[in-house]
Amino acid sequence: MSRTFRIAPSILSADFARLGEEVRHVIDAGADWIHFDVMDNHYVPNLTFGPMICQALRKHAVKADGTKVPIDVHLMVQPVDALAQAFAKAGADIITFHPDASAHVDRTLQLIKAEGCQAGLVFNPATPLDVLEWVLDKVDVVLLMSVNPGFGGQSFIDSTLRKAEKVRKIIDASGRDIRLEIDGGVKVDNIRRVADSGADTFVAGSAIFGQPDYKSVIDAMRAQLAN
Repeated sequence: MSRTFRIAPSILSADFARLGEEVRHVIDAGADWIHFDVMDNHYVPNLTFGPMICQALRKHAVKADGTKVPIDVHLMVQPVDALAQAFAKAGADIITFHPDASAHVDRTLQLIKAEGCQAGLVFNPATPLDVLEWVLDKVDVVLLMSVNPGFGGQSFIDSTLRKAEKVRKIIDASGRDIRLEIDGGVKVDNIRRVADSGADTFVAGSAIFGQPDYKSVIDAMRAQLAN
């Protein structure tokens, strides 16, 4: 089955002093989604962006022709529900969360969908997939962490590829339109391997924002995916 690949640069690695400009530049360079990492210094040992920043960036997350580019909010927070609603109101299009951070995973997914957003689950490197089969009908995205959440710039954890193969089988068997997203250590020289494991959406932070020319990196990633 042919897959549409999407590249989702993570603004965690962008220049925070120029976030609106960085978002525009990376979209002009060919980004499909903007990945927005929310950390609460509780569920993970770091503190990043709140809903107000998402709201401020919403007007920047558009292509030159005015088409809206999805903001993909990854909540590394506990508890989840109130912030999920706040981000939905702030202009998020996709909201993913960690099932171990929610007391009631099914309810949290329902709540995100009721706000008009796509909803997804995030699995850490050592987190089993057990919960997924019970809520597959409410999931639009499965995000697999290929690093431990909390910091950018970490190395890719190879066991994620086996997990991605397993999730791809679950998605294909369901017949549902569910994105399989990988986040952490994705770069030009491993994106093909990640795609071969079943992923179709790739979060890249320092691999893109750490380079002088965003377009050349995204083009190089697409060239790898086209092989």
